[in-house]
Amino acid sequence: MSSNARPVVLIADKLAPSTVDALGEGVEVRWVDGPNRAELLAAVPEADALLVRSATTVDKEVLDAAKNLKIVGRAGVGLDNVDIASATERGVMVCNAPTSNIHSACEHAISLLLATARQIPAADATLRDGEWKRSAFKGVEIFGKTVGIVGFGHIGQLFAQRLKAFETTLIAYDPYANPARAAQLGVELVELEELMARADFVTIHLPKTKETAGMFNAELLGKAKPGQIIVNAARGGLVDEQALADAIKSGQIRGAGFDVFATEPCTDSPLFGLPEVVVTPHLGASTEEAQDRAGTDVAASVLKALSGEFVADAVNVSGGRVGEEVGRWMELTRKLGLAVGHLLDGAPTRLEVEARGELSTEDVEVLGLSALRGLFTGITDQPVTFVNAPKIAEERGVELEVLTNSESATHRSDVVVRAFSGDGSKATVVGALTGVNRQDKIVRINGRSLDMRAQGQNIFMFYEDKPGAIGQVGTMLGAHNINIEAAAMSLHDDGGAILVLRVNQEVSADLLDNVAAQLGAKKFQLFLD
Repeated sequence: MSSNARPVVLIADKLAPSTVDALGEGVEVRWVDGPNRAELLAAVPEADALLVRSATTVDKEVLDAAKNLKIVGRAGVGLDNVDIASATERGVMVCNAPTSNIHSACEHAISLLLATARQIPAADATLRDGEWKRSAFKGVEIFGKTVGIVGFGHIGQLFAQRLKAFETTLIAYDPYANPARAAQLGVELVELEELMARADFVTIHLPKTKETAGMFNAELLGKAKPGQIIVNAARGGLVDEQALADAIKSGQIRGAGFDVFATEPCTDSPLFGLPEVVVTPHLGASTEEAQDRAGTDVAASVLKALSGEFVADAVNVSGGRVGEEVGRWMELTRKLGLAVGHLLDGAPTRLEVEARGELSTEDVEVLGLSALRGLFTGITDQPVTFVNAPKIAEERGVELEVLTNSESATHRSDVVVRAFSGDGSKATVVGALTGVNRQDKIVRINGRSLDMRAQGQNIFMFYEDKPGAIGQVGTMLGAHNINIEAAAMSLHDDGGAILVLRVNQEVSADLLDNVAAQLGAKKFQLFLD
């Protein structure tokens, strides 16, 4: 806090003038050369808020020196330069601007598609070299073609809305997409292989996760419609660049537009030597408007934090005026949302969060956001925050309702999270805070009673019970040096069983498949910390 009692906002990287304007006169703005370590460490002790871009590293040392710090604002999307764990430990909020670049990223993908379709960079280069090669460049139209969108989140939907103007047929692949929302935008949802076989153009809008890394490999590219053009302005590493280069050379793929690469900075990709490929150095967010929006968005969050209001886009803490009792339930509710999303068959269209018992007397609306954050975890590779969870829900057509009930049959308070899909199927998980230490527990799954701490690495299996089943599972896991730390089981009169195992490490997909096959079980694995 400054001597005149105004909060000090320290800006450590170059930001647009509009960011300072957005902060207003209620704070004292100071500047420091963030990459200069000595200057940064000398300046942060008096800072109430710290604003950075990507050049300044906010690590444990900086946070230790910043005794008055309440929030770190990253004017952009990525948070690799901020030690979120250390900030959380100190009660310092960390926020970014997760939607600041979505329009720029969408427009860049469209630019790459158009440039590749008409071979504009190659034609430009020959003309600048003094050659008039009009007959050498014969492009293809977008009009009347089929465009496949892989990843139907916010950017994928923006892309669909804009490509409609070209009178195209739009198809999309996204296992989390809501059919009603897709239909509203005139988009047909299909499986990935069907999309590759039908689409004249494919644009990728996926996060990079364990499931999506290397998704576009030689096998999938071999199933592409001949003459297809592929655009990736999402994340590097989703496409095997060598396999794509080979497919272009063979004629299977006509061309590609790439803004992102497996390793960056990248100056040596097998795609760079091909005239059919248009490449840019990760420029998706590099527009004046996106940079300006990133600064003003994070400035608004900083002002909320400094005034004690709820900070919707904090990625690590709830912030703001959340009641003390409700705050204790937020993390458990997120875990329940995560679990119910894996339990549900099909894409969710509705989510209910019900606070029962004594908790029902509190303002529990924020628990709905906590459940949404859990539900959508894994869909995006950036943190699902309190600000973007509702937007993701809106994009995917997921309705949220938060309910209260003064009665709780088995606990003083509990939280019920129910998810519904479009075909009428439902999944339910109930959680409670139990014991003197009020531990997070899952106490009911789809109507079956359980008693399992909601922590650590967990395997969930659903199967028809038979003698020796648990022993078989233990033997198979033990053979791979995987220890079962805790187990909970629920049997039904019809012979159906639910088994939840907390293990000491992540179980490989192959081993989990083998264990499930041994029992004839449906299964999934969750990390609940």
